[in-house]
Amino acid sequence: MPVITVRNPGTGEALGDVAEHEPGQVDTIVTGAAGEGRRAMAAMPAHEREALLRRIAGLIEAEQEDLARLLAAENGKPIQQTRGEVQAAVRIFRAYAGEATRLFGRQIPLDAVPGLERHLAVTVREPLGVVAALVPFNYPVELYAHKAAAALAAGNAVLVQPPLRCPLAVLRVAELVEVAGVPDRAHQVVIGGAALSQSLAAHPDIAAVSLTGSTTAGREIARLGAATLKKVCLELGGNDALIVCADADPEEAARAVVLGRLARGNGQICCAVKRVYVQSPIHDAVVDALLAQTAKLTVGDQLLEPTDVGPLIAQAAAERVEAAVRTLVGDGARLVAGGGRNGAFVDPAVLVDVPAASRAFAEEIFGPVAPVARFDDVDEAVAMANESPYGLQAAVFTRDIGRAFDVARRLDVGGVVVNGSTALRAENLPFGGTKDTGGYREGVHDTALDLTRQKTIIVMDAFR
Repeated sequence: MPVITVRNPGTGEALGDVAEHEPGQVDTIVTGAAGEGRRAMAAMPAHEREALLRRIAGLIEAEQEDLARLLAAENGKPIQQTRGEVQAAVRIFRAYAGEATRLFGRQIPLDAVPGLERHLAVTVREPLGVVAALVPFNYPVELYAHKAAAALAAGNAVLVQPPLRCPLAVLRVAELVEVAGVPDRAHQVVIGGAALSQSLAAHPDIAAVSLTGSTTAGREIARLGAATLKKVCLELGGNDALIVCADADPEEAARAVVLGRLARGNGQICCAVKRVYVQSPIHDAVVDALLAQTAKLTVGDQLLEPTDVGPLIAQAAAERVEAAVRTLVGDGARLVAGGGRNGAFVDPAVLVDVPAASRAFAEEIFGPVAPVARFDDVDEAVAMANESPYGLQAAVFTRDIGRAFDVARRLDVGGVVVNGSTALRAENLPFGGTKDTGGYREGVHDTALDLTRQKTIIVMDAFR
């Protein structure tokens, strides 16, 4: 089997070798999960699924520092942020443990239909079968937890495909899942690239595919899944807008840009602040605050505690960000801070006078880049925000709560944050967006139900 060497993106240090699955192995793996694994999970009572997920959470928690360091080394995110990611995974597994016991059915009154008054109808929730969980590189442990824990809570078997560039932390968590006592073949990890993802999406024994990734990948997975009419759950790209109105606090607005774009996930977050629109009266004040706060960021080794921004996932990713900055400048924007590249590192960049019509402004830049555009009228800002093909999240800064709700209602996105950064995801909230973001919502209370199917049972003449 081909072997992939996983490396620290900042130093190039080899962290471990991982065997990549051959295409011919996929069918055997899926068949095992669809047979033995699926049956074992479907037969497991809800209280046992709850206990299993709680054991997994406890095992992850016991190793959280080692997992955080491993994740930082292979992914590039600063260690303080990977600690938060591992802690989120612990919470997610515990939350889905509770959901395993709350997969409620319904009693539907048949006396609403003439002639059916004496009959009883109930619905029950059943697992789908085998779920394929396709995990991205930017938050691999947290998003693995959202997908795998949901699948197991609902009584499914799950096949996990971790990201090729940083699979090690997910592989270690998978070992902990085995230690926790998951049934044989009910939780398996498959290693590979796009061809493997496509094989899983097309396989007739896969009942559902959950993907967090690019819009391009999502379209292909949806196309392949349609051939077997499987459920496809897509959380795709974003180009989140932050609208700063004239009555906002410039320092707080700037802080939302720094924390939500430049200093979180190295800018590699689907819900990061990617477009900043500032109303003219406070434009200069916001830019001044943004530059002052950006200057305090530390770029460097992701394993050092003071680091705010580490290396991107690969040098090629950093080169794409560098090229996007050049395009913005070529379109008329002014680069007023950062933008330099050293290997996989990109200095946090701030650009002003960004033309709203710039192609690079409309596309998703996956790195620490904050492009700022000016607007005069709030309606103009809403229109510009909605012009994006993506619709994940957006934010509005204003002291006028009426204006905040008005703008929130008019933004064509899945979530709106008032007076805060768009880079916000709580596991108990529905997360996802409109348009090219995929249309799906992932969250503890939604996903467990989404990975079940309803069966209606009718008892004739149940009532005298």
